[in-house]
Amino acid sequence: MTDSYIALDLETTGLSPAEDRILEIGAIRVEGGRILERYETLLNPGIRISPRIQELTGITDEMAAGGKDTRTAVGELAEFCGDLPLLGHNILFDYSFVKKNAVNFGLEFEKAGIDTLKIARKLLPDMEHKSLTALCCHYGIVHEHAHRAVDDACAAMELYLRLSRDFPDSPPELFEPFPLTYKVKKQGPVTPAQKGYLNDLVKYHKIALDVSVDTLTKNEASRLIDKIISTHGRIIR
Repeated sequence: MTDSYIALDLETTGLSPAEDRILEIGAIRVEGGRILERYETLLNPGIRISPRIQELTGITDEMAAGGKDTRTAVGELAEFCGDLPLLGHNILFDYSFVKKNAVNFGLEFEKAGIDTLKIARKLLPDMEHKSLTALCCHYGIVHEHAHRAVDDACAAMELYLRLSRDFPDSPPELFEPFPLTYKVKKQGPVTPAQKGYLNDLVKYHKIALDVSVDTLTKNEASRLIDKIISTHGRIIR
């Protein structure tokens, strides 16, 4: 097994890296099998958090409002990770969100990863549910605050250690990092013209947006403009 890595977990506003945003980051630096440092922070996603996500994570709009901006947090995470591989439960999900934002901010974030979900699927094929919560319950791993980032990162780390101990004769490569691949194109920020037109649409139709216009990318702004026009119509002078 690998004894040096970054155990990583994110809480997000939804499941799509292209459309949703990072809400919380939790990361644990492990080197030589020892926990050396932690990084955890809330982010201000610039959009309202749905009731479902608030209920799932316990993170409210008020809590997130005091969080770091995404550029700062992703930059700090990239520096914290250094050259170490990532470890997590369904790690490609977390990696995809970080990679998308890193590319947009001009940061390098090419990583290898260790996926405890992939390991569990291989070693525990008869177990019906393989969520992190189910596996922690199965192994008696303490997981008091599920769906909070640093607690989920800790749980994934403990699960990795437990699986490696319980299946010592497994193929070594199962527990080794593999290249993480998520292709994404850089998206520029919202343009002044888009901001002006969005503000005009909002005033004209007397609607309230659930997102801060300044946090949008060009693609997000285009989709939002199209959505408003399809729902409410164009501005008629």
